[in-house]
Amino acid sequence: MEPTEPTSPISSAGPAGPADGSPRTGERQDLLAMVADQRTNFLYAVAGLTDEQARTRSTVSELTLGGIVKHLADVQRSWLSVIDGTAAPEVGWADLDPDGNRMTEDETLAGHLDAFHAAAEAFDRTVREEPDLGRAVTLPRYPWSPPEPLVWTVRHILLHVFREIAHHSGHSDIVREALDGASTTEQMAKAAMGGE
Repeated sequence: MEPTEPTSPISSAGPAGPADGSPRTGERQDLLAMVADQRTNFLYAVAGLTDEQARTRSTVSELTLGGIVKHLADVQRSWLSVIDGTAAPEVGWADLDPDGNRMTEDETLAGHLDAFHAAAEAFDRTVREEPDLGRAVTLPRYPWSPPEPLVWTVRHILLHVFREIAHHSGHSDIVREALDGASTTEQMAKAAMGGE
């Protein structure tokens, strides 16, 4: 399998909003731009990998780069379902995929990257179309939830997704460096200088 190259998870309209010429400023646009930038930074950690490398544990952790891509695609899909009201009200241990954080032998990094990009586009579109970032949303109940229902705003969910991607970007940097010595910071610097 050919190594993958980083691509932007954002549509040609950009992270800020519709392609109708309207201003791309304000809180919503700034928050979406931050999420988009963090996604791009994360993707440097998986650039140029084969499927075998994406499945490889390079540290004492169970984390692999392919598993992290898979997880972050699922994170964005699941929080999108919370925002749009399609999430199940309760999720038990039996509902959780035991391979949810693992890239299995029959899966490909390219497939997980496609899912990641699709989830990113759908998540951003839903947030752009949301009339009120302050709208309260009741979260599904998980086995680790507190006794009382949790209620977050759409804004809180957006910030949580940013935190998840940033959190796992750090993991990915370490896993990638241990795998083949590649530095995501150096890759970001090269890209900023036009790939030189």
